[in-house]
Amino acid sequence: MMKTEPRLHGLYAITPDWNDTRRLLNVTAAILDGGCRVLQYRNKQTSDCHRQEQAVALRGLTEKYGARLIINDDVDLALFCVADGVHLGEDDGQLIAARAHLDAARAGNILGASCYQSLPLAQAAANAGADYLAFGSFFASPTKPQARRADPALINAAKSKTGLPVCAIGGITLDNAASLISAGADLLAVITALYDAPDPYQAALKFSQLFTASPDKEPA
Repeated sequence: MMKTEPRLHGLYAITPDWNDTRRLLNVTAAILDGGCRVLQYRNKQTSDCHRQEQAVALRGLTEKYGARLIINDDVDLALFCVADGVHLGEDDGQLIAARAHLDAARAGNILGASCYQSLPLAQAAANAGADYLAFGSFFASPTKPQARRADPALINAAKSKTGLPVCAIGGITLDNAASLISAGADLLAVITALYDAPDPYQAALKFSQLFTASPDKEPA
């Protein structure tokens, strides 16, 4: 989406490394039905062909729900499945190249950047053309248990410095999510608390309602 459109906001679901595509689609559909409007496809443990199949299937699902699809660490896959954008790590040279490829393919493609615990990385990513910045891990994460912790003060500091939306990631649950929204997070990236929830629809609904209830946030 173009930067002139509504800012990225709300629940940001990230897929787990599930090779069972039917299971992945069924649970993702429940999460999108619960109000999630940004989905990142991430699968580090399968073949390129299988990733293409899953990404295309998720593109169809996100279009059905009016959600944005972001591809993790693979510009070519993002372009292949006509996703809304890509999310990359800290190499700003890679970000610059990705920005050029995305813009050449279609105006308005989204570029997200992982900034970990670093404001300098955030500034470099902004300079490279990122549309949003991700910081974490804010809490202990089952996905990346060794990840260093980020200070919630980074959220508003990065927003003030760059003017870009900020995504919080890492160990986020319904019990701790509100604290990050209060700290200024525009997006909450969640994996386990959605995909491993007893009821993914209800989990997504409750996360989405946290944003709706916050007086400092625009509706998702």
